[in-house]
Amino acid sequence: MTGYEPSYYVASRNPAPRRPALAGQVTTDVCVIGGGFTGLAAALELAERGFRVTLLEAERIGFGASGRNGGQMLNGLNPGVAAIERLAGETAARALWDMTVEATEIVRQRIARHGIACDWQPGFVHAATKPSHFAAMAEDAAMMAAKYGYRQMTVLDRAALAGHVVSDRFHGGVLDEGCGHLHPLNYALGLAEAAAGVALHEQSRVIEIREGTRPQVRTADGIVDCGHVVLAVNAYVGRLRPRLARTIMPVATFIIATEPLGADTAARLMPSNPCVSDSNFVLDYFRRSADHRMLFGGGASYSGRTGPHEAMVMRAKMARTFPELKGVKVDYFWGGLVDITVNRLPDFGRIGDNLWYAQGFSGHGIALTNLAGRLLAEAVAGDAGRFDVFARLPHAPFPGGRLLRTPLLMAAMMWFRLRDLLS
Repeated sequence: MTGYEPSYYVASRNPAPRRPALAGQVTTDVCVIGGGFTGLAAALELAERGFRVTLLEAERIGFGASGRNGGQMLNGLNPGVAAIERLAGETAARALWDMTVEATEIVRQRIARHGIACDWQPGFVHAATKPSHFAAMAEDAAMMAAKYGYRQMTVLDRAALAGHVVSDRFHGGVLDEGCGHLHPLNYALGLAEAAAGVALHEQSRVIEIREGTRPQVRTADGIVDCGHVVLAVNAYVGRLRPRLARTIMPVATFIIATEPLGADTAARLMPSNPCVSDSNFVLDYFRRSADHRMLFGGGASYSGRTGPHEAMVMRAKMARTFPELKGVKVDYFWGGLVDITVNRLPDFGRIGDNLWYAQGFSGHGIALTNLAGRLLAEAVAGDAGRFDVFARLPHAPFPGGRLLRTPLLMAAMMWFRLRDLLS
């Protein structure tokens, strides 16, 4: 028994020790709840600043979205800078953009500094499924270069796109060399190994957080007495802090991994080995693995459940994108929960003076969680200036309350799927 849900990532993970469950009472400076990217990054940053840190993970390190996602490390925020300018103003939008560029650099630096073997590969292609999408992408790339000074985006017409991904489905795209892809579970395991001095506990589900001057965090078999709590559980926050759960929606997304295709076939389909997302609102995403499989993901279950037909849906979408893969064997299929917010912007904040949280990364989690860890550490250390740029972003609860929020969101997503088909 691995303690993980089956997936290609679990089957190809690096060796890692099991961490002991919390037992008895311990005293520390900071208790981090959650052993995904956010919690691990926060623990690492706090330890580097000299704090005593205890991290509690309910399952195994990287068990949730951090160990199951598409592996695409993207900069920026989900809505794009134009939408953020309208929401928060140009000054805040620029500060947020600059920090998201820093976020991708944090990941690259950590991989290099700690020698994390996670199959890092630079390059991301945003592929246009319609000519109108391509025109909008080209305008956006020009704006980002002229206004934000970001010049790592190259506009690719249909012919140029074939140097990166070979599919008749797309009308062009944009290559962003500031992004890339990696093996997410191995990156999470590498962060845990790098967090020297942090007391890491697996199989330590938190059942209660008692707030106060000295918060206490309780599991079934132990208590952590601490000065600060960092809540980094994202889609799993519900029972710990129901108020925070109202601003996020857990969404199940799915990935298939084919049998190894061979180096020649993989390189023919995706010559420059980028990761790729299409331009639909309900998008597909895909990339090559280090052993020359096609990892193809997308779809979404807003009920949070995995349906019996999701693997067939993913196969059909992959075959539509790459017809020669129609009959290829699929070795792995898995799903997992990610969390989204109403405005698709991350939700950072604090409760009282010493309980900090970061959630709602809305599809940009690999880079933004690592940034969140740094900003959380800065805030705990007494400088919350950058953290508060995110914390000031407005967030509304999902409409419909506990009973109707999921049906309302499912209806909205059906409309967006129809728009993707017709626009």
